[in-house]
Amino acid sequence: MTTPWGEPELSRFPEDPRDRLRAWDAADEYLLRHLAGRRPAPDGTVVVVGDRWGALVTALAAHRPTQITDSWLGQEATRANLARNGVEPGAVRLLTTQDAPPERIDVLLVRVPKSLALLEDQLLRLAPSVHADTVVVGTGMVKEIHTSTLKLFERILGPTRTSLAEKKARLIFCTPDPSLVRPPNPWPYRYTLPEDVGAVSGRTVVNHAGVFCADRLDIGTRFFLRHLPGARGGGRVVDLGCGNGVVGTAAALADPKAEVLFVDESFQAVASAQDTYRANDVSGHAEFRVGDGLAGVPAGSVDLVLNNPPFHSHQATTDATAWRMFTGARRTLRPGGELWVVGNRHLAHHVKLRRLFGNSEVVASDPKFVILRAVRR
Repeated sequence: MTTPWGEPELSRFPEDPRDRLRAWDAADEYLLRHLAGRRPAPDGTVVVVGDRWGALVTALAAHRPTQITDSWLGQEATRANLARNGVEPGAVRLLTTQDAPPERIDVLLVRVPKSLALLEDQLLRLAPSVHADTVVVGTGMVKEIHTSTLKLFERILGPTRTSLAEKKARLIFCTPDPSLVRPPNPWPYRYTLPEDVGAVSGRTVVNHAGVFCADRLDIGTRFFLRHLPGARGGGRVVDLGCGNGVVGTAAALADPKAEVLFVDESFQAVASAQDTYRANDVSGHAEFRVGDGLAGVPAGSVDLVLNNPPFHSHQATTDATAWRMFTGARRTLRPGGELWVVGNRHLAHHVKLRRLFGNSEVVASDPKFVILRAVRR
């Protein structure tokens, strides 16, 4: 990536030589050019929110910034990119969206997330640390910045305007108003599940901001919950890509002897899964892990994997995440162990499962979704 401070070498995480997607885009470059041309140059405590693969904090490492991210993969990419470019350990402070932000912020740089709810939650959490002289600049591709995005900045921080577009990217400029009366933070959000979704019917779901379908039960998960496998008298179950944890909680309620592992790469998602599990007073053993799918889970240690894989990475459509999830499931399942997958019919997950497992069976289907079962032979 070419920046006013040099040309750092950057990669996504995990590295894949077949992946043609870059670890930065025009929005990152636009923000860095703006900061380099600003006089006086931004100084003080620099906080970067939503830096997707560490491009911004790697370029700004000399300013000893703090990065705040919801993505475990993004945080690992940042560590790797900082090391790759010779940045001394400790030069960049790495925080998650669940951590307390710095008490004072002099420069706030915001990479606009896909989720408006996550932006709302983060701005409300950061607002007490912002003062009248804080430099606030957001960035994103034109298709990511909407009127609702600007209204959030204005409602929570202060007067807001945008730049002209360059290479389909745009900047957001916000002038903090300390006298602004901010609304209370509505996150995390709770709701009661309907009565037709199996073991979790009428139960409570807790969603932190940014989790998929945080304000309602999505139709794919609803379909999955109605067809989950019944009690098996124990065993180790994984809710892979757990989101708010409703699937793993349903498995735990249906089979109290089961040990359930909730895994997601989103810190917000795992916090949601923990809160959902606890809100329903589930008996049994549960473990909650933020990480890259089933990496680190011992081979042949799992009896059942339940999975609703994503098919997007930020704005890019890709099946790379699903492939890693399915491959990880095959490695960690015991012989006879099963992977259950729900997905849109057009994604053709059965083709991938047959290549990996040698088998794939349709458990249930409707015009939009299909639930597949693959057995580790």
